[in-house]
Amino acid sequence: MRKVLNFINGEYCEGVDGEWMDSINPATEEKIADVVNSNEKDVLKAIEAAKNAQANWASQSPERRAKVLRKMAELIKARLDELALIESQDNGKPLSVAKTVDIPRAAINLQFFADAIGQWSQEAYHMKGAVNYTRRQPLGVVSCISPWNLPLYLFTWKIAPALATGNAVIGKPSEVTPITASLLGEVANEAGLPKGVLNILHGQGARMGKELVENKSIKAVSFTGSTATGRIISQQAAPLFKKVSLEMGGKNATIIFEDCDYDKALAGVLRAGFSNQGQICLCGSRILVHESLYERLKTDLVEKVSSLRVGNPLDELTQQGALVSKAHFEKVMGCIELAKREGGKILCGGEREGSKGYFVKPTLIEGLPMNCQTNQQEIFGPVATIQSFSTEEEAIDLANSTDYGLAFSLWSENSSRTHRVSERLDAGIIWVNTWMLRDLRTPFGGMKDSGVGREGGTEALRFFTEPKNICISY
Repeated sequence: MRKVLNFINGEYCEGVDGEWMDSINPATEEKIADVVNSNEKDVLKAIEAAKNAQANWASQSPERRAKVLRKMAELIKARLDELALIESQDNGKPLSVAKTVDIPRAAINLQFFADAIGQWSQEAYHMKGAVNYTRRQPLGVVSCISPWNLPLYLFTWKIAPALATGNAVIGKPSEVTPITASLLGEVANEAGLPKGVLNILHGQGARMGKELVENKSIKAVSFTGSTATGRIISQQAAPLFKKVSLEMGGKNATIIFEDCDYDKALAGVLRAGFSNQGQICLCGSRILVHESLYERLKTDLVEKVSSLRVGNPLDELTQQGALVSKAHFEKVMGCIELAKREGGKILCGGEREGSKGYFVKPTLIEGLPMNCQTNQQEIFGPVATIQSFSTEEEAIDLANSTDYGLAFSLWSENSSRTHRVSERLDAGIIWVNTWMLRDLRTPFGGMKDSGVGREGGTEALRFFTEPKNICISY
């Protein structure tokens, strides 16, 4: 039985009050670890360590900081098999996905920001008799709060730019999937990251969240998770004038026009709707199809969704693993029942898979109006709805009809249409004839209830720094 400890000042330690919680393998429903259940006392301990370490880390050259991040990336690559297996057991996702997506991307995140910090230029402006230059300084101590769906992947996505720019980090991974994040402490120590620069706390967010946001020593909060939690963080941070980056929920539309490349669109719709058991904020859970293609695509999609292999995440043939927890499983099943009450027709799935583990058969639903709760709320599971449209204008209206605005995809071979429609879609990311194709240099984030601010590339480097203009007269 594994023990997941806090990582503070370069050392693993139990919680101040000695409280614990269970970590459950969602595929087997068996306990796999005891996890520290921290509280505000542990946060204060981590903040003190971070404050003592930050100035020295910030004084290191960008090249020195980049060297440490590159070493961390290499160490993650060297532990690929071990970390992927743990991620699969902790999260329920197929081992093949953890091995080819999650853990490699965690290493890439660190490598990317190690490279980025060495190439980041700062501005200078000449005027008559004077020169201005902008100096970007680290903020100090920052909170990075990450979700359970892509545990190490998104944890490193946050801490890498924060560390690269010279900040000290209090990292709070999800209490549902804490194990790989906890092992990052070992990686940090082996890579030579100074003690106290990265601190990792585990436990229920409600016990630590207020201190992680409101403590005066915390200069910024980067959060990925639910819109409800993001709203609380925003309310707490606003009176304190703190920087916040909130990457929250999505109810994304996939729009298939009549002039699409049909085979590519069909494959794209399937991937967008059901990757990672639908547990990605970018998933296209609302499928909008031109009426001329609707029956054909519906028939073909039902066949493909029904054939997705659900089962043991450690089986290399498995395509759909378990949902992350019992609570989330019950939520998703409740959403399916709500869809039925709202008049939805279950085209496939809609049921539990097996009697052990939190498995749900991939589900496709038709016959629901766009203003119903099923089409408005984020389900975050292997559940998608399908609906037809007749005109380009109607497709845009349907896509924009929710309070979310994170990531849409549209499929059309008409380049004029793709530009025209993309400009009118209310989302931070628009994919055309693809889905989840990421260039880490680009801004990442959403509009409306999907978030505030942007991550990625220079956006992340800017977020974790404070600009100071220096004007020198001569």
